[in-house]
Amino acid sequence: MIEFHLDGHSKVATYMQLVQQVRQSLRLGLIDPGDQLPRVREVAESLAINPNTVLKAYRQLELEGLVSARPGVGTFVTRSLAGPSLANQAALRHDLVGWLSRATAAGLDQEDIVALVETTLRATFQEGIAQA
Repeated sequence: MIEFHLDGHSKVATYMQLVQQVRQSLRLGLIDPGDQLPRVREVAESLAINPNTVLKAYRQLELEGLVSARPGVGTFVTRSLAGPSLANQAALRHDLVGWLSRATAAGLDQEDIVALVETTLRATFQEGIAQA
């Protein structure tokens, strides 16, 4: 089951952070169709947020066709976002963990790493290298 967390420094709205985490979990195959999302009350209590924020996130996911709410039962995943690359992710994750270790050993903190990755992604995709 997915376990939500919030980034208090993020400029992304709280409900969208929840939506993004569900999408990421679907892409990585961490949750599958048929799986139940945590109950609204559980998420609200664990994150100390308003239950309406969780409901808003779940409604957004429902509008996107990713989940389906069953009154009195819960909210269930209806489709996956994992693609054929899912099989390669374990090896890529292993390589990424090694790279992250080298980056921190070189003195980069989490914000430095995020900035480096985001700017490199943008530049790479703009140049069309990642698409080749």
